[in-house]
Amino acid sequence: MKKKTKNSSKIIEKEYKKSISNFFRKGKKYFTELFTNPIQTIKKTSKKCKDYIIDNKYFFLYVFVNVLGGILLRTFTLGGLNNFFVFSPFLADLAVVVFLGGIGYFMKEKHQVTYYVIVSFIMLLLCTINSAYYTFYTSFASVSLISTTKFIFAVGDAVVENVLKIKDVIYAILFIGLIMLYVTFSKRRKRLKEANKKRGIKTIIVSAVMAVIFSCTLTGTDIGRLVKQWNREYIVYKYGIYVYHVNDFIKSVQPKISSLFGYDQALKRFNEYYELYPYEEKTNEYTNKLKGKNIIGIHAESIQNFVIGLKINGVEVTPNLNKLAKDSLYFDNFYSQVSVGTSSDTEFTLATSLMPSNTGTAFGNYFDKKYIAMPQLLKDDGYYTFAMHGNNADYWNRRVMHKTLGYDYFYAKADFDIDETIGLGLSDHSFFKQSVEKLKKITSEHDKYYGTFIMLTNHTPFSETDKYGEFDVSKTVNKVKYQYMEDTKLGNYLKSVHYADKCLGEFFEALEKNNMLDNTVIVLYGDHDARLPIEDYQRFYNYDITTNDVLPETDPNYVKFDDYSYELNRKVPLIIWSKDLKPRKISTVMGMYDVMPTLGNMFGFKNKYALGHDIFNRLDNNIVIFPTGNWLTDKVYYNSQKSEYFALKGSIIDKEYIEKNNEYTDKLLGTSNSIIVYDLIRNTTEKSVDESKVVEENKKG
Repeated sequence: MKKKTKNSSKIIEKEYKKSISNFFRKGKKYFTELFTNPIQTIKKTSKKCKDYIIDNKYFFLYVFVNVLGGILLRTFTLGGLNNFFVFSPFLADLAVVVFLGGIGYFMKEKHQVTYYVIVSFIMLLLCTINSAYYTFYTSFASVSLISTTKFIFAVGDAVVENVLKIKDVIYAILFIGLIMLYVTFSKRRKRLKEANKKRGIKTIIVSAVMAVIFSCTLTGTDIGRLVKQWNREYIVYKYGIYVYHVNDFIKSVQPKISSLFGYDQALKRFNEYYELYPYEEKTNEYTNKLKGKNIIGIHAESIQNFVIGLKINGVEVTPNLNKLAKDSLYFDNFYSQVSVGTSSDTEFTLATSLMPSNTGTAFGNYFDKKYIAMPQLLKDDGYYTFAMHGNNADYWNRRVMHKTLGYDYFYAKADFDIDETIGLGLSDHSFFKQSVEKLKKITSEHDKYYGTFIMLTNHTPFSETDKYGEFDVSKTVNKVKYQYMEDTKLGNYLKSVHYADKCLGEFFEALEKNNMLDNTVIVLYGDHDARLPIEDYQRFYNYDITTNDVLPETDPNYVKFDDYSYELNRKVPLIIWSKDLKPRKISTVMGMYDVMPTLGNMFGFKNKYALGHDIFNRLDNNIVIFPTGNWLTDKVYYNSQKSEYFALKGSIIDKEYIEKNNEYTDKLLGTSNSIIVYDLIRNTTEKSVDESKVVEENKKG
């Protein structure tokens, strides 16, 4: 048996070398004939190509369908026909598809069709998943997110209403069409003229040539982005969906072999970063200002900053938040920095001042690592730490991860009476009402506490408008009512936000009534934007009552709302309220990773591994970095996918400024991911403890 395998290997190697030799020999002969007798050569070549395609119809149909699937995915997700004709990702997709197709030639004829069907099913399924995934997350799916698929069942309605679209069905149509044509061809099939093995070798050589040509189009930046995997949109744009998933698979298994692969490089990156950007030991007017006070953190689901102060027909959308913002430290240029983990990413970044993971989610994939987290630091300072949420404790793996972060207890769905449901679970009205009763007991048993109250009702799909109460999003002009935002997702969102604001008002009143605000700080933050369609914003700002449509761009009243407007509008509110704080609006750009250091200065705790900063020490020079590699300062918003920037407030930006911030962004994202994947906080702190013990023992010796 071993002898047969050895002989087969030698035969394949011999055929491979022979094929390469023939490939170059025939190529030289073809170009010679082309120059001497071009018309006859082209006719002869056309006939050969036609005969070759007919003899290999199964292969070529497989290639056509799967390459078309990749092209359509880029067109539907990355936008417009411009992406339909981009050569680089087309060539990358083609190389992968042809290579896999070549493997089919090494199988017996009767198994080839089955092979092509299976491979096509997998590839088109990837296209379908990514098409639907991109609709909601504006990113591409990952193998490392398989562990989070169970969370989809908890938001079934949101998936059906917001994610699955008609465009996602086209990949199923392509697959069905492939099957039907295969069945038709099988009834009048011709036998192949050459041995499958020879054809397979030639096909793989062709795919290798394509790969080499594609590689010649890459820059150092392109290769760097593929290795880091932060900017998924750019990778798909440059490399195609199939190369992206090959690379994603490699990145996804990396945590499983982290102890064997890349640890030394990660540790080096970690040490170099904190040598360049050490923890800032600075004081300011807020240092220890709130030390010892209770903390009520309000995780405001999907509340965006643009609703604060907004009026529809003269009626405030968020009257309670408006009042709170005026009486507090109000940060109106604040961004949440989430990746695919959405709410869980916000909880993670808020607690640790680290960025979300670039593979999977911290809550789902890295719950067993060690972090310096705000709940634990407060717990060490004598606080009782807890979280409350009207949903399942296992959603986003909170039951486990909250313990990792240092929460003493997580009051979840099982701890509440589910007496009124809206959307995904317990209504915010009932949630806050029951939470106050639990808080009374906590207050009586503990000297001080830190509690996170996670809201739920204002969660996509914002469809149960009959339960939100009355809030009119039509437009009334001269006593005539026009549709305006009725029957739009943004309109339904405004109704939902108005309801959430009402529930917050009830919560604040109950806290005041029960004397729970005298020694308490409220920290309210939007966890992420609502991912509303850009078309709804364009209608919102440019409604034409005469046509019940959007004003034309030529109209002098037209307000431009493009992709950059959309990105900048994704900001969420951050409000810090205490009776001991003077009201103040802070408009410096700020990210979720800045919250922990800012609160740490106020409450007297610190995290030397924080990637953010106390905002009051950075009022003139702060930067918000996003998981995609995009970044924002008070001067410019930089889009790393397009390698272009949008200047703010008429700022003049030079190349050095962009390069400097790109370098900082790259180092910060790499360091954050190294900490998470390689558990560097645990490993470095344990090493420090061991070294200290050795020093002490030597002293004693």
